[in-house]
Amino acid sequence: MKKMAVLRKAIMERRALVLPGCHDVLSAKIIEKSGFEAIQISGYGLAASFLGKPDVGLVQMKDILDITWNIAQTVTIPVVADIDTGGGNAINAAHITERLIGMGIAGMNIEDQIFPKRCGHMTGKEVIPAEEMVGKVKACAETRTRLEKDFVINARTDTFAISGLDEAIRRCNMYLEAGADLVFIDGIKGKNDVQKAVQAVKGPLFVNLMDGISGMKTELIPIPELKAIGVAVVCIPVASIMVAYKALSNFFIALKGSPTGILAGQTQWVSSFEEFTDFVGLKEYKKLEDTYLPKQILETKYSGESNIVS
Repeated sequence: MKKMAVLRKAIMERRALVLPGCHDVLSAKIIEKSGFEAIQISGYGLAASFLGKPDVGLVQMKDILDITWNIAQTVTIPVVADIDTGGGNAINAAHITERLIGMGIAGMNIEDQIFPKRCGHMTGKEVIPAEEMVGKVKACAETRTRLEKDFVINARTDTFAISGLDEAIRRCNMYLEAGADLVFIDGIKGKNDVQKAVQAVKGPLFVNLMDGISGMKTELIPIPELKAIGVAVVCIPVASIMVAYKALSNFFIALKGSPTGILAGQTQWVSSFEEFTDFVGLKEYKKLEDTYLPKQILETKYSGESNIVS
């Protein structure tokens, strides 16, 4: 089964599919290795890792597509792209949809904020008219129908923080009618709101638990409870970048504060070199060398060395 069809089937089962967010290829590989079924590219994580900036619309669409391509080529599980506001108007959004389908991406998030957008858990958000977003969703949906019927369109509304739950539900139903497969009320507050949305929205609902630890603006609801409510997808988008930030900060603070300038024997900070090179595929690379490079080149290349890969 194609990755798009795998993702679509899981969403339609409405079993609270957990969709962790990755911020680069390495974090995507780690998430896949940990056993998750699918993955979402985190817009905030991408902005932070690629530019060292907040999620306020600074990453260019070309860079988003390039990084998305690299991630999709590295993991075997379905990948959901984050295209923010779609790169412009409805025609731009349809073009990006076509690009993603051509890349083998399983689905995408598109939101109804104005450009420049900002992370859904930040203050100061503004949204475009619902009718304008409907046009974007229709254009993307028609592109999906023409090219790949199983490609998943997740339409996000950021209006909860501005106009409340009823308006968010109204917009979600408009976006579903326009052709979205899945809808997402960002910044929704608590379990009662989620239950009301599941009952009132005429299609699968996506819930965002941010870091999976605090939930930030959204109540941290256990996944089995969200499954019982009938939520289709649960995303944990920013954990990877925030875990990386804390781990790196703690390590380098400790290293700088060490009287010797090193942390001899403190193996709790790092993996072994062999474990890491195995994870990123050095053994497979060496097998390719053994297969395709002349023997005399290999003998010269590795003579006198004690290699991590034999």
